[in-house]
Amino acid sequence: MERTEKLYYAQPPVGAFAATVLACEAAAGGWLVTLDRTAFYPEGGGQPADQGRLGGAGVLDVHEKEGVVLHLTSAPLVPGSRVEGTVDLARRWDHTQQHSGEHILSGLLHSMFGAENVGFHIGADYLTMDTSLPIPPEGLLEAERRANQVIWADPPLEAAWYTDKDALAALVYRSKKELDGPVRIVTVPGADCCACCGTHVQRAGQVGQIKIIDWQKYKEGTRLFVVCGGRALAHHEVQRAQCAAIGAALSAKANALADAVLRQQSELEAAKFRAIQAENQWFAALAAAVQPGQAPVLLAEHTGPDGLRRLVGLLTARTGKLCAAFAPAENGLAYALGCAAPGADLRPLCKAMNAALGGRGGGKPGFVQGSVAAGFDAAQAFLSSHPFK
Repeated sequence: MERTEKLYYAQPPVGAFAATVLACEAAAGGWLVTLDRTAFYPEGGGQPADQGRLGGAGVLDVHEKEGVVLHLTSAPLVPGSRVEGTVDLARRWDHTQQHSGEHILSGLLHSMFGAENVGFHIGADYLTMDTSLPIPPEGLLEAERRANQVIWADPPLEAAWYTDKDALAALVYRSKKELDGPVRIVTVPGADCCACCGTHVQRAGQVGQIKIIDWQKYKEGTRLFVVCGGRALAHHEVQRAQCAAIGAALSAKANALADAVLRQQSELEAAKFRAIQAENQWFAALAAAVQPGQAPVLLAEHTGPDGLRRLVGLLTARTGKLCAAFAPAENGLAYALGCAAPGADLRPLCKAMNAALGGRGGGKPGFVQGSVAAGFDAAQAFLSSHPFK
């Protein structure tokens, strides 16, 4: 089939166009439509496909195969007919900002550290970049600063097709490898020169801003999470709203949030320590009321698994019998069972209680802990009917 005329590289971007339908056939999820010309960018090079409409049909996905652009549509189109195409340029512009921003940052990481970009994908919320070698945090921050300086300088981007292999071989560009057919080289003066099939801004300033929002070790290198342009602004707006909410809760200004959080953390740790001390005093009083030979079964309100463990530890020090403590939990009760008698093994009892009361848990012979999907009355009844000896 004849190669598709590609309108998606035009500047300024083409949002509306007319074309002739060459073929249409049923496919998984819709119909595959081929046109003589198209402004719909096909997925490739880490950039998602354009979306929009062809006549009355929605364009759901776009791919290219051997120079022919295939449009997955929501409805069939008649071969030989003329059709009006409309590209979602807001979606395209978002992807274009991300792609051009990635080139600027990748080029600088390559020149600064010799890092190759070994993986790139534009997701719904951020783009990811994988580097061939690890880059320290301070290096990433410096690369981000330089990338934004390139944006401020606002040089025009250059995109040129190379058909002469000798001319291409003589050209110095990032990620150079053997390529067949015409090769499109995209240059960002002062930042990058690389082969690319994606869409790009006309001037670096149109990227707006580049922000590395996170990074992590990935294989032998570093994975970066990046937002550019409108996404960077949206990210800042979310951060500002979160800072405002935290500041209001802590009665702190934006530039004093870290100190306020640390102060709050210190106060919470002190309150937690005081609460544990008070809880231990309460537990000691409960344990003091237990007589040797008793098998206490207690409900301890407002305590957690750690508190139950401490309480049972105090109880078992008072009696050689089974000691059980329960506390209200999200879907029933948390429990801790203990026995200090020589040779005691609570695990069979624990297993039986879990089976009877929809619970889960386990532990060592003398101590088990877990939760059951039952109330305190049911737990008491089970232990009464299953005396531990």
